[in-house]
Amino acid sequence: MPLGRLHHTIVDCPDPLALATFYSHLLGTPITYRDDDFAVVSTSDRASGLAFQRAPDHRAPTWPDPAVPQQIHLDVMVEDVAAASAAVIALGATPLPGTGVFADPAGHPFCLIPRPHWAPPIPLGQSPDEDHRTA
Repeated sequence: MPLGRLHHTIVDCPDPLALATFYSHLLGTPITYRDDDFAVVSTSDRASGLAFQRAPDHRAPTWPDPAVPQQIHLDVMVEDVAAASAAVIALGATPLPGTGVFADPAGHPFCLIPRPHWAPPIPLGQSPDEDHRTA
């Protein structure tokens, strides 16, 4: 019997809204909550998702060098790694050593992986739903 259920995966960063905006566009999922120190990207304001918390002394990971650990690592499935690579760079990601490996705007590494055969197709060209964003 489980003791709980995952609510949010929380990522420390220097600017929560900026990082939430990056992941909102990357994942095509709206920002459902934000204040000066915290922002959430999820399918709705009643669903779990990714949360970004202000950490004023945040130090970006130095992946693959372990001097400053990864802190978090996300695999994002995509239909076309090459096309998605160009798109995430345009959003503000930085390429890192390794095929499909990038740093988000706060320096956290993430990978673009080909969609596994068992996963449903990913609708292309959709942007986050602005109507679900909160002020």
